[in-house]
Amino acid sequence: MDNKQKHILKIVGVNICRFLVAATFLFSGFVKAVDPLGSFYKMQDYLTSFGMSGWFSSLPVIIGAVLLSAFEFTIGIYMLFGIRRRFTTTATLVFMGVMTPFTLFLAITNPVHDCGCFGDALVLTNWETFFKNVVLLAAAAVLYRYGKLLTRYVSAKTAWLASTYTILFILLLSSYCLYALPILDFRPYKIGTDLKAAVDSMKPDYQDFYLTDLRQGDDVTTDVLTASGYTFLLIGHHIEEADDGNIDLINEIYDYSVEHGYGFYALTASSPEQIELWRDRTGAEYPFCSADDIMLKTLIRSNPGLVLLKGGIILNKWSDNRLPDEYVLTDRLDKLPIGQLKTGNDWYTIGYVLLWLIIPFLLVIGIDRLLIPLINKTKQK
Repeated sequence: MDNKQKHILKIVGVNICRFLVAATFLFSGFVKAVDPLGSFYKMQDYLTSFGMSGWFSSLPVIIGAVLLSAFEFTIGIYMLFGIRRRFTTTATLVFMGVMTPFTLFLAITNPVHDCGCFGDALVLTNWETFFKNVVLLAAAAVLYRYGKLLTRYVSAKTAWLASTYTILFILLLSSYCLYALPILDFRPYKIGTDLKAAVDSMKPDYQDFYLTDLRQGDDVTTDVLTASGYTFLLIGHHIEEADDGNIDLINEIYDYSVEHGYGFYALTASSPEQIELWRDRTGAEYPFCSADDIMLKTLIRSNPGLVLLKGGIILNKWSDNRLPDEYVLTDRLDKLPIGQLKTGNDWYTIGYVLLWLIIPFLLVIGIDRLLIPLINKTKQK
């Protein structure tokens, strides 16, 4: 085999590694960005398992979750388009050099059942994660060694535009999903789920959906899921940590539900003492039910958050920042859009979001390939 053929094979091998790493990092960063609280909960699980839960407050952990997704997504974009090749290949090798032995440790000790590297979109065991990282580490080593063979799709002159937009894009996406709710829901309790059928079938994902009335001590799970009318569920997995900034609006929604004969339950894993403190602080009159902490965090990524059921089917969800107000609740729910099953298409959502990424990149490439050469020719004349 002559040198030319070897060079071609080397280029092919390097680019296979490049697209493998880019696709993995992009997917991992994106699914974390659309569910930053999911990454936050996973990090808390790790800290708890290592006896470090008291070392950090919630704020630095959530910031760490957002920055991790931003780093992975940005590295994926850089790798895909050949931006800042030396930095990108070095950062990838260092990152995988740290994560691979760490995931081996997780696979051996198994402190948390799954790593959370792909959020809830793709759940891997700790051993699967380790073997995945071994492959990525090998690819990262190849890319570090032969990084100069990576084809640039964006030149150094416009790389700053592409890199700046990438970082802004992923940070804004994470911020929006924190403020509202994840734009893609990979969890069992997504809108449209028939909870009654799921719970009755004893599917593993729904075995922890169990509600106990705290005043009477009765199991009200069946009552909630078989109610033919509408039922609001106010979710506060730990009510002592819940944001009470919109409590007046929550109380108005409760009054609205009483006026129209709808069910309303607050679900929490907090102690009775914490619930009483919440009542004293907010004037809450709605009934509380005890429920599993992890189930509540899975049900909705907001504390508090609001879920609307009818006949056991999840019709809608709202974060604490997007609760329906008096301008929305103008009539009975059966006459209002929010009282109908909220429809959506995940592929449409993905396409819409990616357009916000792809179109600016096409503009950058257009500037890079057309405008800059034209400017250079003009200067030469």
